[in-house]
Amino acid sequence: MSFRKGLRTLMLAAALLPTLQVGAVDVTTEPGTDERLGRARAAIEAKNWSRAQFELREVERRDPNSADVHNLLGYLYRKQAKPDLQKAVEHYLRALRIDANHRGAHEYIGEAYLMLDQPAKAAEHLAKLETICGNRTCEEYADLQKAIEAYRKR
Repeated sequence: MSFRKGLRTLMLAAALLPTLQVGAVDVTTEPGTDERLGRARAAIEAKNWSRAQFELREVERRDPNSADVHNLLGYLYRKQAKPDLQKAVEHYLRALRIDANHRGAHEYIGEAYLMLDQPAKAAEHLAKLETICGNRTCEEYADLQKAIEAYRKR
C-alpha cells in the first residue's frame, strides 16, 4: 500500500471514528470531549478535585452515558480529602450499568467497598475482573487483589 493510499485510509477511518458504534453502546464523541477528559485526568493527577469535577460534569452533560466519565467521577469522590463513598459507589455502579466489563470501575468499586468494610463485595468484583481479563496480566485485577490482601492484614 502506498503512503498516500494509507494516509487516505487513515483519514477516512478518523472521520468515521466519532460515530462508530460498538454493540448497542454509542461511542459518539462530542467535539471537545476528549480534551475535557484529558484536562479532568490531569486535574485528578494534581488532586485539583474542583477542577476535575467541573471538567467531568461538562463531559457528563454532553455524554451522560459515558462509563469512563462515571468511573472518573467515582474515583474523584473516593479520593478527595473527605471521601463521599456513597456518591463514589453510585457513579461506579452507573459506569458498570453502561459497560458491565469496565475494568477500572470494577477495580475502583472494589476498593470503595473495602473502605466501607464490605470485603465480600470487593471479592465479587475481583472475581468479575478475573473473568474479564484474567489474573496474570490484568493490572486492575492485580491492584484490587493487593488492596484486598492489605485489607485482610490490617
